[in-house]
Amino acid sequence: PSADDLAEEMEDVDFEDEGAEEPDAEAWESEDDEGVEDSMEAQDDSEVTFSLHSASVFCVSLDPKTNTLAVTGGEDDKAFVWRVSDGELLFECSGHKDSVTCAGFSHDSVFVATGDMSGLIKVWRVDAKEEVWSFEVGDLEWMEWHPQAHVLLAGTADGNTWMWKIPSGDCKTFQGPACPATCGRILPDGKRAVVGYEDGTMRIWDLKQGTTLHVLKGQDGHQDPLTCVASNQDGSLIMTGSVDCHAKLINSATGKVVCVFKMESVTPKAPIGEGEEAESNSVESLGFCNVMPLAAVGYLDGTLAIYDLSTQSLRHKCQHESGIVQLLWEESSAVVYTCSLDGAVRLWDARSGKMISEYRGHSAEILDFAVNKDASIVVTTSGDHQAKVFCVQRPDR
Repeated sequence: PSADDLAEEMEDVDFEDEGAEEPDAEAWESEDDEGVEDSMEAQDDSEVTFSLHSASVFCVSLDPKTNTLAVTGGEDDKAFVWRVSDGELLFECSGHKDSVTCAGFSHDSVFVATGDMSGLIKVWRVDAKEEVWSFEVGDLEWMEWHPQAHVLLAGTADGNTWMWKIPSGDCKTFQGPACPATCGRILPDGKRAVVGYEDGTMRIWDLKQGTTLHVLKGQDGHQDPLTCVASNQDGSLIMTGSVDCHAKLINSATGKVVCVFKMESVTPKAPIGEGEEAESNSVESLGFCNVMPLAAVGYLDGTLAIYDLSTQSLRHKCQHESGIVQLLWEESSAVVYTCSLDGAVRLWDARSGKMISEYRGHSAEILDFAVNKDASIVVTTSGDHQAKVFCVQRPDR
C-alpha cells in the first residue's frame, strides 16, 4: 500500500473510541509492566552517556596518564576516543572491518590501540588523532600494552602471542600450543608475560629471550580453557581462572601451584532431564587486592568469592542475581567492583563482604568497565549500544 492508502486507512480508525472502551487500560498496564521491563531502564544513575555506537559496545579503557579520555570498541566495527567529562568525541579509529573487541592506551597515553576480531590491529597517536601503525594477525583473542614501554602484546586463535615495538613495528612471536591463546598479562616487572591457552595450559614467557620460563599443564594446569589471568602488585603471585571453575594461585618465580580455589556447589545438582542443559559455571574474572592479602574471583553463576591469601581460604561469598562479567579492585583500598549481566555496577567491601552501593542505567548487560585511578568514576559499556560514566564518590572518603 502506498503512503496515501495508509493515510486513508488511518483516518478510518477512531482513536478516541479505543481509549474510551477501557479507561483503566493504560494505568493498569504501566503498573504491571514497570516492575519487569522498566526496572532496568527506569533508573539512570549515570552522569554522561556516550551513544555513537550502533551495536553492542564490547570494550573500554581509560587513558592512564590523565584518566580524562576513554576508548570504546563495538560490534559495529567502530572504535571511538572520547572525553569522559562530557562524552565529546575526540576522534574515530576508523578502518576496522569486524567487531572491535580490544582497545587500550599505552602507559603514557601517547598511543591508543584498537583490535578487531579478524585480527586487524591499529595504533593511533592520540594528540595528532592519526593512525601510525597497523598489522594483521590471526583471529584476535586479547591485546595488552606493556606497563612501561611502547610495546604491544596480543594473543591469537592460532596459539601465538605477538609482541611489537610501536611505532617501528619490530616484531617477536611466542609460539604456544596449537590452540587459542585465550588470555594474557604482562607481569609488573615488564620482563615476563603469563599466557593462558584453550587446552588448559599456562605459560610464563621471558619477553626478551622469547623462551618459556614455566609451563603448567596436565594435573597442574586447568582441565578446561583458561578465561582470565591476573598478577599481584609485585608480580610474585599469579592467578588463573578457567571454565573448569577453578582458580589457581601460582608462584611466578617457581611456576608452582600454591593452592587451588574450587567453587563448591551449595546445592546438589538435580539430575538433568532430557533436553535440559546443565547449568554452566566458570571463572569469568579475577584480581588481587593491593592493600590486603585478598583475591577476588567472579563466577558466571553470579558468585563473587573473596579469598584470604594468607590462610588460603574463602572469606566471603557475595551473591549476584546474574552472572559476573568482570571485576576490578580499587587501587588503594579493599573495595572490589563488579559488573554483571543484569546491567548493574556494584561496589563491595571485601573486608565485610557487604555491598557498599549499586549503580544502574543500562537497559542490557554490561560487557566491560573501567575505574579511574582515584576511584571516583566508573565507565561502563553495554549490549544496549551505549557507554556510560558513573560518579562513585563515597561518603567514607
